[in-house]
Amino acid sequence: MITLQHYLLVSAALFSLGILGVLTRKNAVNVLMGIELILNSANLNLVAFSRYSSKGIDGQMFAIFVIVVAAAEVAVALAIVLTMYRLLKTVNLDQADVLKR
Repeated sequence: MITLQHYLLVSAALFSLGILGVLTRKNAVNVLMGIELILNSANLNLVAFSRYSSKGIDGQMFAIFVIVVAAAEVAVALAIVLTMYRLLKTVNLDQADVLKR
């Protein structure tokens, strides 16, 4: 039987991989994928706690809200990445300080 600890272990692994991806990558698209892993690990926690609590479906509602926020975040972030690529011809985050002008 799958217990709450199994879900939390998978969620911790996803969160760790997401943090590793955000901190070690220089490509903006890879950083965005790391952020999505972090948000998905939070969703997994919300749904798991909702499943094993007696409160109802509150965790699932929060997970849907996080998915909507993540979709908006991806739309804005991809617009920024496309603007950066158009100006610099690269998506390397080390050169992102040019957008300050």
